[in-house]
Amino acid sequence: MNQEILFARILEQVRVKAGDQGGWISEEDVQEAFAPMGLSGDQLQMVYDYLLKHKIGINEPVDPEDYLTEEEKNYLQNYLDELAALPERSPGEKEAITLSAMAGDMDAQSLLAEIYLQDVAEVARLYSGQGVSLEDLIGEGNLALTMGVSMLGALEHSSEAQGMLGKMMMDAMEDLIQAQQNTERADQKMAGRINKVLEAARELSEELHRKVTVEELVQETKLSEKAIRDAIRLSGHQIEYLEEP
Repeated sequence: MNQEILFARILEQVRVKAGDQGGWISEEDVQEAFAPMGLSGDQLQMVYDYLLKHKIGINEPVDPEDYLTEEEKNYLQNYLDELAALPERSPGEKEAITLSAMAGDMDAQSLLAEIYLQDVAEVARLYSGQGVSLEDLIGEGNLALTMGVSMLGALEHSSEAQGMLGKMMMDAMEDLIQAQQNTERADQKMAGRINKVLEAARELSEELHRKVTVEELVQETKLSEKAIRDAIRLSGHQIEYLEEP
């Protein structure tokens, strides 16, 4: 089996096991899992670093607070302080509000959304440190919560409400993180293309002792003319080796 494929499979198995254990895994389990690959100490450390970056603790669970910046900690505290001013609801009141929300009562839906605002903050803490600010995660979770309380009529039992709302919060935050990662990958791809065009233009210009044309770069790089012109535009037309009309 290809070593890269084997590594990816073992890493996924490690992540699944860590998830089953509450978000952590022992060094011994990691070493045992990767034993068939004979990783060096430095390579294993890279695995540990990767796991920690994805909030998987080594030998003990990680504290989500460790992934918050000071600015995010301050934002979270202010957010929680505002929630502290909301009235507390007894289990009986929460049940009655949930049932009314399920029946389509819009006032009850608003009250239920208030009740679950703190849950949004807790879920957002778990998803912090993955390229999206805590404020944006909470905002996305609040939006999902607002939508969710209006959809509870599809449930049979009020006891299912918390699970449904929690899943909608998590799905919304995961989608936001995925969208951010896709954007970053697209940016990196474009940056790589700009660099490729720049380097090709420089080398060809030095070879020909003059500025080069887009058409010549198409032949040199095997990129399409559109791709090259997009790269030129995104570089701010700052490729000095290029002859532009």
